[in-house]
Amino acid sequence: MRPDVFEGFRLQMYGHPMGKIDRETAVQILVRPEGLEPPAYWFEASRSIQLSYGRTSSILAASAPLRRRAIRLTMLDFVRPLALFLTAAAAFAQEAAPALPNGLYAIFSTSMGKFTARLYEKDTPISVANFVGLAQGTKAWRDPKSHAMVKRPLYDNITFHRVLPGQMIQSGSADGSLTHNCGITIRDEFLPGLRFDRAGKLAVANSGGADSGGCQFFITTGPMPSWDGKYAVFGLVVEGLDVVDKINRQPCRGDRPIDPVKLIGVTIERIGPEPAQKPQKPKKN
Repeated sequence: MRPDVFEGFRLQMYGHPMGKIDRETAVQILVRPEGLEPPAYWFEASRSIQLSYGRTSSILAASAPLRRRAIRLTMLDFVRPLALFLTAAAAFAQEAAPALPNGLYAIFSTSMGKFTARLYEKDTPISVANFVGLAQGTKAWRDPKSHAMVKRPLYDNITFHRVLPGQMIQSGSADGSLTHNCGITIRDEFLPGLRFDRAGKLAVANSGGADSGGCQFFITTGPMPSWDGKYAVFGLVVEGLDVVDKINRQPCRGDRPIDPVKLIGVTIERIGPEPAQKPQKPKKN
């Protein structure tokens, strides 16, 4: 409720008697600010106020209970249509939001918002299993301080330590460096159909050598065809790509953010049933 438009209501709600509002204040209630296009219910509320203030002998000089009743009726004229509008808008938003298809998803919570990626568990099972294990703390990795292999969620409370403007954002380093050795490496999963042809591709970062990926990952902010066959794509951002873009636009010195965005954590969520497992072929004697 705008205090400059509904000053009379605000005064009444704070306990000021209606009879103490002067004519100038009453007129201010009826005057809408410049540039404000009033909704339809404003005219209903205005008419009610005009009728009330037009009858000065019956409203301003009336008893306190009658004045309070007049204000309550006027408030209902405003609040009831607004409540109906908000309820309808919320229902429409829920209907309009498309449901995500069945699959395995990673929800990234950052200091700039959330985004969600669908994981290609059928196409890149090694990369996905590695990422999920590190996110949930079921796979061991090397702690940079103790140098011991530990089992705890790696992606909790770290940063997006590397940003290439217009290209990608990178995270997954426990100490915020590009050279952190997390103690594991996985096999490359390069598939012809999984290319860097659009923004939002989730991929395994590596040191440039074969099968050198491990803990770090990146998300693209645009097509990067020159990376095809060099990094394994294992997911796609399906919600919150605007958050990825915001992180990518943070000020940097070279490829290092001046104030790195925080990765608060990664939650793994499955929608629908698990995919059917392929039957194993019997071993030959």
